[in-house]
Amino acid sequence: MTSTTAGLPPVGIRWTVGDVSDRGFDALRLSIWGAWHIFGLQASYVVCVHAISVDVARTRTGPVPPELSWHDATRDVPPFLRMVLGNGMAEGAGWKLAPLRYFPFRHELSLDNDCILWSLPPSLQDWLARPVRHAGCVLAEDVQPCFGEFAPECPRRALHAGLRALPPRFDPGPLLREALARRQRDVSTPLAFTCERDEEGLQAAALSLAGPLRVVPLEEVTVCSPFPPHLPHLGSCGAQLVGLNARSIDGESCGRPADACMAEHWERHAGDLKERTGAPARFELAGLASV
Repeated sequence: MTSTTAGLPPVGIRWTVGDVSDRGFDALRLSIWGAWHIFGLQASYVVCVHAISVDVARTRTGPVPPELSWHDATRDVPPFLRMVLGNGMAEGAGWKLAPLRYFPFRHELSLDNDCILWSLPPSLQDWLARPVRHAGCVLAEDVQPCFGEFAPECPRRALHAGLRALPPRFDPGPLLREALARRQRDVSTPLAFTCERDEEGLQAAALSLAGPLRVVPLEEVTVCSPFPPHLPHLGSCGAQLVGLNARSIDGESCGRPADACMAEHWERHAGDLKERTGAPARFELAGLASV
């Protein structure tokens, strides 16, 4: 536990991962170690797994702190969401809501597997220090609004749910239902999510119904990739490395294969990220792997 987390309430940290690329699992390992070095034994940790077995996910991730738990989330999608997410689960993003809460009695921080923190963002530190009744919900700032079907229901500020924080005893289920019902009243056909933007929009619309959202700004945690309008650099406290999970990326960027640009981008930052998060090399300290 660092000095910045001393005196703050217990936190539960969850990740979601499916059958992503090897780089995506490398990012997950770094994200886990980064969170561990921020919060230590003050927090509880779990990776919610879908599309592959827990054993495969654990092996592909590599050495992690022994306090980390692994959870098969395959059956955890609420029925009211499965009806709109469809077989594609909003390009896999819908799994962020399976289950809706894993640590219902703690401040819960939800991170995408490619969202890596190495120090506690001041915005999150301030959120954790507030009385629960005034805490509200947290999303991260995005480079541009990407709310899909729910754009009319969302705040005007660009936000994403790759980093999301909820206060203790807060149930997002009723607000998700309300956001779905509001949007359904404005469209003539049954809602059916077709892309990740729809799921991001649903979360932003639903959580904003609870009151003004608190935001982790881009300067603290960048939305990072080699492709504009994403930012090429890391933030002061972390970064979400967009596109890292894909096994290949079609097309070109600046006259070069996009996949080569992504590989080069990851190689440029991977060593720095390993040092900042304090993560061991991928297959060092194998005895640390969770059981």
